[in-house]
Amino acid sequence: MAHSLSARKRVRQNVKRRALNRFRKRSYRTLIRQYREALLHGSIEQCEDLLRQLYKRLDQVAAKGAIHPNKASRYKQRLAARLNARKAQNQARETQPTG
Repeated sequence: MAHSLSARKRVRQNVKRRALNRFRKRSYRTLIRQYREALLHGSIEQCEDLLRQLYKRLDQVAAKGAIHPNKASRYKQRLAARLNARKAQNQARETQPTG
């Protein structure tokens, strides 16, 4: 248990910050789940819209310090790669001759 006044205040601040950081992390993780679901079952346009939202959210969370900026960058790169793979897959389907 904290004994000094400054240590007690620090505990109170840490509780608030932890709650805020958990909210921020939960928000981008929810968007990632929605994005992955859209990649499986949704349209390309829907995926692109969700990816734009994800970019914005990841940048916001990284700016606030809830996650490291390099982690946000890594997420964005990998999520974009999934979308590009999906686009290439759709392109390959369209160019295959039906017989």
